[in-house]
Amino acid sequence: MEFEDCYRQGQRPKYECLLFDLDDTLYPLSSGIATACLQNIKDYMVEKLGIDKSKIPDLCNLLYKNYGTTMAGLRAIGYDFDYDEYHSFVHGRLPYENLKPDPVLRSRLLSLPYRKVIFTNADGVHAAKVLHRLGLEDCFEGIICFETLNPIHKSAVSDDEDDIEFVGLNNTFDAASADVPSTNTSSNSDIFDIIGYFAQPNLGLALPKSPIVCKPSEDAIEKALKIANINAQRTLFFEDSVRNIQAGKRVGLHTVLVGNSQRVKGADYALESIHNIREAIPELLEAEMKSEVAYSGKVAVETSVTA
Repeated sequence: MEFEDCYRQGQRPKYECLLFDLDDTLYPLSSGIATACLQNIKDYMVEKLGIDKSKIPDLCNLLYKNYGTTMAGLRAIGYDFDYDEYHSFVHGRLPYENLKPDPVLRSRLLSLPYRKVIFTNADGVHAAKVLHRLGLEDCFEGIICFETLNPIHKSAVSDDEDDIEFVGLNNTFDAASADVPSTNTSSNSDIFDIIGYFAQPNLGLALPKSPIVCKPSEDAIEKALKIANINAQRTLFFEDSVRNIQAGKRVGLHTVLVGNSQRVKGADYALESIHNIREAIPELLEAEMKSEVAYSGKVAVETSVTA
């Protein structure tokens, strides 16, 4: 009995979960989705929020750098708007036709004996569309998305976690059914001048916080892990964003930078493409080899594996 217990412990894989970012991670940056998304965000800021077009480049840059997403930054500096309307405008016009089924990635994902979960800052409708276009909708246990971490439209920062839930892929997203008031108006006097703040820093003035929870906030990552019941120490986190990788590392995740073969600080591994997932991470291949070991209760017989 002791031998069997020791054997089982020896067979226990290093990882139990693979946590994947979505955009520019499961498909390449060259798809043009990110470029189109950025343009849609800029158009929304001008058309829906009335922001001066000349300020958009600097404003987008500062909001993204300081808040993780432009959306979170807009809410932080005082703009209020309907989240579903924002996502519909920004994602609804994306060139999803650029995304094609990826049978190679599908096969590799299905061959790996781990929990597989999506963790994206995007909304659930967008995530479902992307996975459907890639032919990967049945490869993942569930999706941690914008609605997961931001289930209600908060007017201020709070720690209230009521109604937060893990979205399984068998759940149907109906963004239009969300009972959230449309609030796209903000008085200019209520808007924090972040461009002016960085042009002439005031040491006595702090940047306002955002009510939106998203990566690369360590709090967002920890909440996501808790919601999906994921053990950080036994999870591989795949991301194209260096700062998200570094935040994941700080909360205890094993990290894989995707889209770049050069490792950076905070990344345990680096993959030029997500297609290299099995070949580039020895532990995954080792787990597959161990899973092919036939155990009779007395003798372990390993089948031949070509790697």
